[in-house]
Amino acid sequence: MKIAVLKETASGERRVSATPETVKKFIALGADVAVESGAGDAASFADTGYTDAGAHVGSRAATLKDADIVLGVQGPDPADLRGVKPGAWLAAGLNPFGTGQDGGRARVDGYAAAGIEALAMEFMPRITRAQSMDILSSQSNLAGYKAVLDAASEYGRVFPMMMTAAGTVSAAKVFVMGVGVAGLQAIATARRLGAQVSATDVRSATKEQIQSLGAKPVFVEAVKGIEGEGSGGYATEMSDEYKAAQAELVSSHIAKQDIVITTALIPGRPAPRLISDAQIATMRAGSVIIDLAVESGGNVEGAVAGEVVEKHGVKIVGHRNITSRLASDASALFARNLYNFLSAFWDKDAGKPVLDEEIGDAIRLTQGGKVVNARLLEG
Repeated sequence: MKIAVLKETASGERRVSATPETVKKFIALGADVAVESGAGDAASFADTGYTDAGAHVGSRAATLKDADIVLGVQGPDPADLRGVKPGAWLAAGLNPFGTGQDGGRARVDGYAAAGIEALAMEFMPRITRAQSMDILSSQSNLAGYKAVLDAASEYGRVFPMMMTAAGTVSAAKVFVMGVGVAGLQAIATARRLGAQVSATDVRSATKEQIQSLGAKPVFVEAVKGIEGEGSGGYATEMSDEYKAAQAELVSSHIAKQDIVITTALIPGRPAPRLISDAQIATMRAGSVIIDLAVESGGNVEGAVAGEVVEKHGVKIVGHRNITSRLASDASALFARNLYNFLSAFWDKDAGKPVLDEEIGDAIRLTQGGKVVNARLLEG
């Protein structure tokens, strides 16, 4: 059983799908591991670290030759997988609903045509036994942390209240919109930096989570027809009545904030619009908005992927691939997710992982030359 670790080719991607730590663990399972030369350089994992761990380091062609499982952070272009034998697994974040060059249905069709069994790690079901395999959670946690640091960098004032002989500096007011994994970490980080934090979400179950972190929950009350809680704990589309009530509440609250961090995503759909240009105009000059959903269409009107723009004196930050800017730690967590996934299904007698129906059907996109995932076939 040969596992291949590729160097990422997507623009700006600095992470790597295996570290020397996980390479050692794969070898302990009985696998041979090949790593493309330079795969870990951008994440501060040198080739020597992989060879010391027992991996073979070489060219992409040598890495892919006879590989049974190919690991990646972002799914490679099918053309970059030439030489992979039919039936080989590709386990990575495959972005099957994407519309850009780094994902989408056309790329999934390419994997099918190449005979590859593509496994989308972001489709991992949100169940207890799969928590350690969940790349969305591990990477979102870091994204929420980095969003606050980015906000602090762009914000021209301090976060904590400071009482000095020259007078008192007020604490920054931070508003987090969307309280999933990223939002919760953003709340915790902003609180640690001394900010006055509030947060909102369409899921009423998050109210206690917000309070437990010492932040103020901002929620629409007594509105019927809310559809905030989707399957697997994800947020889903809100009712029109809720949208109207939320817009009114947010408009009055956002005008008083110094920093707003938006994190709202709906799987398989464009990111919901949370902040309008008119609402941005009510914020004071020098305020900052961090849009973590910018690559999926954006929560903020006027946000531009990969850029920091200014509107009405407010900075709107739309960094791409925010976790890649914490490449070493992000890689370590991502690599452990992949190891936890493959090792959980490792069959010692077969010398390879054998997926069960629950998780296998959830993450498998292609098999036997066809697209087989129900979520893609329904779409």
